[in-house]
Formats: sequence, C-alpha cells, structure tokens
Amino acid sequence: MTTPRPLPGRDESYWMESTDAPEHPPLTEDVEVDVAVVGGGVAGLSTAWELARAGRSVAVLEADRVAAGVTGYTTAKVSALHSLVYGKLRRTRGAEAARLYATSQQDAVERLAAIVEEQAIPCDLERVSAFSYATDPASRDAIETEAHAAAEAGLAASYVTRTDLPFPIAGAVRLDGQAQFHPRKYLLALTADLVARGGRVYERSRVTGLTEGSPCRLTTEAQRSVTARDVVVATHYPVFDRAMLFARLSPRRELVVAAPIDADRAPKGMYITQDEGKRSVRSAPLDDGRRLLIVTGEEFTPGTGDPREAFSRLDSWMHERFPVGPTAYRWAAQDNDPSDTVPLVGPFHPGARHTYVATGFGGWGMTGGVLAGRLLTSLITGSEAPPPWADLYDPRRLASTLRQAPALLGQQAEVAKHFVADRLRVTHVDSVADIPPGAGAVVRVKGRRCAVHRDEDGTVRAVSARCTHLGCLVAFNEAETAWECPCHGSRFGVDGSVLQGPAVRPLEEMDVADDEEG
Repeated sequence: MTTPRPLPGRDESYWMESTDAPEHPPLTEDVEVDVAVVGGGVAGLSTAWELARAGRSVAVLEADRVAAGVTGYTTAKVSALHSLVYGKLRRTRGAEAARLYATSQQDAVERLAAIVEEQAIPCDLERVSAFSYATDPASRDAIETEAHAAAEAGLAASYVTRTDLPFPIAGAVRLDGQAQFHPRKYLLALTADLVARGGRVYERSRVTGLTEGSPCRLTTEAQRSVTARDVVVATHYPVFDRAMLFARLSPRRELVVAAPIDADRAPKGMYITQDEGKRSVRSAPLDDGRRLLIVTGEEFTPGTGDPREAFSRLDSWMHERFPVGPTAYRWAAQDNDPSDTVPLVGPFHPGARHTYVATGFGGWGMTGGVLAGRLLTSLITGSEAPPPWADLYDPRRLASTLRQAPALLGQQAEVAKHFVADRLRVTHVDSVADIPPGAGAVVRVKGRRCAVHRDEDGTVRAVSARCTHLGCLVAFNEAETAWECPCHGSRFGVDGSVLQGPAVRPLEEMDVADDEEG
C-alpha cells in the first residue's frame, strides 16, 4: 500500500464550518413527555417543532449534535423538482400519485419559507428556479417527458433549452419559485424556538432500545429512559427495523466540493443532471460579497469504490466548467433511496399505534423533513385531518412494495453479495505491518477479520471488521478516514465509534500487537 495523497480543500462542510451551535445536555435522568423524537436532523427537528407548536411536550434525543449529521452535510436545496421523479411516478404509481407528490413537496417549500418569515430566521433563504437538465442529446426525450409529467402533476414546470450555466445543455425542466438556504442556521434557530416553547433537546444521547406500548419507552446507551405516549424515529436510516425497512432502503454517498466564485459569474438557479456521473450545482452567499459554488456528484455505495479518485473527478469537473477559485471545502453526504421512489413517513409498521418513522428521502431531505413534520404532527395530535397525500407516504403501503419487487430483490442481492463475497475476498494487505501511515485495511489476525488504521504518527488502531448492525464486513474510506458498511450504510470512526447508523453499538476493539511486530 502507498500513503494516501492529499485532496484539495478543507475536509469539512461549509454549513458546519460557518456556524457555531450552543450545546444541549445529554440525557442523565429518566424523563416523561408526550412525544419522543429520535434524531436531531431536519426531519426530527421539524417534527418536534411542529408538535411543540401544537401544544405537545416533546423530547429530542440525538446521538451526537443536532443539525450536525446528514443535515449538516446536505446541498440544502428546497425544491419540488427532484431530478426525473415525475415521469417515473406516473409510470409506476399513476398520475394521481404524481400529483399528490408534487402537491406535498411544493407545500413543503412554501411551509419552510413561511417559517423563515414568521420566525425571522437569518438563514440566507433565496427563492430561485430549479432545473433538471441534460447535456447528452440522447437524454433530451427523458427531459421533455419529465417536463410534461411535472406539469401534468400540477407544477408550473416548463421545458427549456437554455440556462445560465456556462456550458451548453441538450434540454432542461425549469420550475420557478423554489428555494435554497443555509440549513444549519435554519435548524439551529428552529431548535432555539423549540426549547423556548418548552421542548427538551438531549445531545450525545444515543437511543439503543424501543419498547412499544401505552406508553412507549426508549432507552439510551447510558441506560437512561424516556417514556412517551408517541415515538418518532427520524434517524435518517432507522435504527430499528419494524416494517422490513432495511429491505426497502438503499444507502448511497455523494461527494461535495465547493469553491468561491464572483457573484456576477455564479449560476442564478439550482441545477441537477443524471449525466456525467450525476452533477448537482447551486451557490451560497459569502461574507466577502462573493458566492460559494457547491457541486455534488459521484455517488457510490458506502464501503465501495475509490472516494479519493471520485473527489478528484468532481473537483476537476467544477474547475473545468466554472470560473472558480481554489477549492475551499470538500465533504460527503449520505442518502437513502426507497425502493419505490417515495419516502416512508407515517406509522412505523402495520401494528403500530404510537410509533412513527420518517426516512427514505432519496436526496431531497429538506422538503422531505418539513413534509414529515407536518404529516406526523397531524397523525399524532389528531387535531386536524391528515393531508390528502398521507397514504402516498405511508410506510405500510403494500401494493407499491409488491410492484417494486424487482428493486427489492436487487437491493437484497447486493446486500447478500457483500455479506458473503466480502468474507471470501483476499485482502491486498498481508499483515498490519504493511499498512502505511494514513491508510487502513481489513486484515486477518489470528483467524479474525480486523479493521486496522495507522495514524500519520504511526499509531495503530484496530477494531473488529464486523459491522455491529447485521454483521457485514466494513471497508475503509481513505477520503473520509472512516470504516463503512456496504450493506446498510453504517459508518464508524477509526476507534470504532458509531458515526452513522443504523448501527448503534461501536466496533469491538482488537489487539493486533503481535501481527504489527511481525
């Protein structure tokens, strides 16, 4: 193995680097509330805020820091135009489903904008146009079909052949009146208002157990509990599987690079294409009058591929097509794609009476999280009828799941491949001694697979290579210095600590001293 070469830019999300957040205490005593929300991202915080606004006592339990997980690493587009979703929905779910999807997503755009105005939140909200475009002429028909399907679904969408991108396109769907913003500034303000309304927020309080009943009970790794009439699981990828959700979600990571650009040369809208390995583009205002161009793409399953090469490709694409300065930031975001395209928001499973879930936003968590807050609040409080699109998002939907059987089988075949084949793979590292500084590898030591990382100073850290979720073998992501599970997307630090679920337990520490000496 060779020592990893450096990548351009600061290894941090701009949203994270540009905001300071007040700390909230961990859960140190047993508490009782009306509703407990597991997860402090956009879905969890939106739900908790809506519930507190409706007069419910609420507790949010976050494993790390609020608005610092997936939400802190998003692209932060707030749009009802989701690449080519409407053509697919019309084919697989029918025209009415596409209409309900469009109505609910645009409603979420307007709801977020209304909250920003009502709460006077300084989160750089800008109303802009969204574009789904193609550069390959062979993709033009799909773009025209999408424009027609989106318009038929009720959106004011149109087909265009020109944009303000600095390169030619084959065609695009345009939707005006969408938005982009600073997600952390928004959610931190929402959290402050939640607390002011009597809501409780507990950070560094990882939930490890859920007992359903009347009431429900959550337990944390610190052996503290929250008793609540209702529980919402909004952990991005559910940490509990009560409705075959693991079989209906596919995790993927996307890389992000960002660089300053003169304001008058920055694209005015938000753009996404499935061409060229997928590319998503937007910009955000900087304090010096310039803007930050944010480019996303190069998606891959966690624990697979070569993220360093992917970062280089994405960075090269940005510099070749836009007059940007040196790369300032790089980061990665993780999303979960549902097997039938539509997020899963509603009762956790067919027998659920007081447990709910919000997941599977497929890369569009800003509108999805706001939508989840409104939908779950209506279901929990019963103060008003659920919105007409509630059934579309219901996790218990069976007919849609059966229609998507090929996708389900494909996802599970991929999981099975990793579960079996990764155990048969012969590693290219024979011993711990072969691992250079800054690198990591799975090594067999005394008959056990160990995930071993060597720090730049030579310090070796070894943990079990078996993911604590369902036992798949992890792989090392050099670009982000993390162990990743390719089966369901759990991520771990080099010390074995859980960075991202669904795993809730750390990787076991291992002793590889003898192999290191050898």
